[in-house]
Formats: sequence, C-alpha cells, structure tokens
Amino acid sequence: MIRVPMYSLICVLASLAGGQGIAAAERHTEPYAVNLDELQWGPPAGGNGSPLGLRTARQGVDPVTGGVTYYAMFPAGTHFDLHWHTHDEFVVVVSGSVVIELGEETHELHAGAYLVIPGGMNHSWDVPDSGEVIILVRRAGPADFNYVSQ
Repeated sequence: MIRVPMYSLICVLASLAGGQGIAAAERHTEPYAVNLDELQWGPPAGGNGSPLGLRTARQGVDPVTGGVTYYAMFPAGTHFDLHWHTHDEFVVVVSGSVVIELGEETHELHAGAYLVIPGGMNHSWDVPDSGEVIILVRRAGPADFNYVSQ
C-alpha cells in the first residue's frame, strides 16, 4: 500500500476549505487528525449504480455548506455508473489506481492524483482488477447522485 503523508492530505483539505472564503472561526470546527489505518469504515454497500462492496468513512460535514468530506474504498474490478452531482467535488486518490471518465475525457489516475469535478459534469469510475482504490472526497455542498441513462 502506498502511504500519503497526513500532512499532504490536511494541506489539500485546508486549501479546499479556504476556497470557500469562510474564516476558520466561522466554521465551528474542531482540530482533527486521523491515519488511514485508523479509519472507521462503514459496512460494504453499493448497488443501483454504485460499485458493490463500496465502503466509506465519513470525516465531517461543513457546517456552512453542508458539504461532506469522506474516504471511499472501491473494490478491485468495480465500476461506478455515469452520474453527476449538483455541487463541485474535490478528490485525492490516496491509494491504488482508477480510470475516470470526466465529461468527454478519460484519465488514468494513481495515488497522489488530484481532480476537480465541477457540479453538473457527467463522470464515471472504473477500478482495475489489480487492486482496490481509496479516494478522499470533499463536496462543495450536500451530496446527491444523479445517474445518466445510457
């Protein structure tokens, strides 16, 4: 497993929060740090468009925007159907590799990769058979999943 230093993840999240233009005092958050191997993963879920076996570990909710920050673990060989969200989504690939269809373009991403998915943009995920992928997601507003019929 490739380890990404927690400092790097905290810097990414701090920069995303700063992009909202909200002072730390207005956010009413508490200090928080967690290592990847300490995460409390939810039970395997999925179906109806999302990969079977998908597990998540919610880290917090922005008290101003309602945006959720969470880790997601996709099993090897899985697919997340084409969908879009109302709000922007910011993602760091923490471990593994994934292929994402982002609008009309396809990108192969590896540990350490960062991407921005604008609200309203169609996207889908494919995880290679070679291993699971873990991503860290921060949303600019409440989560919604709008699947695109193909």
